[in-house]
Amino acid sequence: MRLNELPLECQGIIDHVAPVTPADPIARRLEEFGFVPGEPVKVVAFGPFGGDPMAVEIGFTRFALRRSEAARVVMQPRQDSGHTLDALDPALHTAPPAQTERP
Repeated sequence: MRLNELPLECQGIIDHVAPVTPADPIARRLEEFGFVPGEPVKVVAFGPFGGDPMAVEIGFTRFALRRSEAARVVMQPRQDSGHTLDALDPALHTAPPAQTERP
């Protein structure tokens, strides 16, 4: 899976950056910015009508990337993406105690 294929609010782990050419300056720059193997990344926004640019977050840093640039980032989807309750604090999604009627 590529970074440009991840839906909004999904997270993944970067596997590697795949250069388009042997001396791809964009791939090199992505690695310099922190798009390195093992780093978690999250899609936080898309441009108008779901197009360019897309905003991604690595740690506390956000980057705006064209989809063609994001397509260079090969990744594996995470099991604990933002779409699951497991990613939340358990105290935030526990059921309230059952109420019983008193005679």
